[in-house]
Amino acid sequence: MAIPDYVLGLRKLVGHDLLWLPSVSAVVLNDAGELLLGQRADDGRWSVISGFVEPGEQPAQALVREVFEETGVRVEPERMSSVLAHPHTYPNGDRCQFLNIGFRCRLLGGVARVNDDESTAVGWFPLDGLPEVDEHCRVTVEHALAPAGTGTWFAPDSAAFSWGRAGGG
Repeated sequence: MAIPDYVLGLRKLVGHDLLWLPSVSAVVLNDAGELLLGQRADDGRWSVISGFVEPGEQPAQALVREVFEETGVRVEPERMSSVLAHPHTYPNGDRCQFLNIGFRCRLLGGVARVNDDESTAVGWFPLDGLPEVDEHCRVTVEHALAPAGTGTWFAPDSAAFSWGRAGGG
């Protein structure tokens, strides 16, 4: 799994302790109305394509980079749809609190495929036939698919989002 050099440097200092990290997630639909998902290599869960915002990068720029790096698909962010902070504990014990910005994206082109070592599978799924996905994915998709003009959804309360914690969903 590709971990940015700046995170590796921080981990040398803090070990498995909690890191606060900016991240982005993409909700991408194809012309058939199917949702792009990737199966994570680290824990096997299906989710929207997500990744770190690296130092010096704007969130929308990071989103375009992450989607292409992980899937070979080119997208354009259409609108920001959700903002939430959520915890995640990786299988190796590293703990993070992500500040995640979800985006609704327009598909520009490319063929969906596993394009790096962060996913074991990538595919398009009908909205009524999604594989089991985590809570972060469900919330991000729900708000990205809300009608245009709905505005950006902001998580109301940190206590409501416990997924990603050790032993959590």
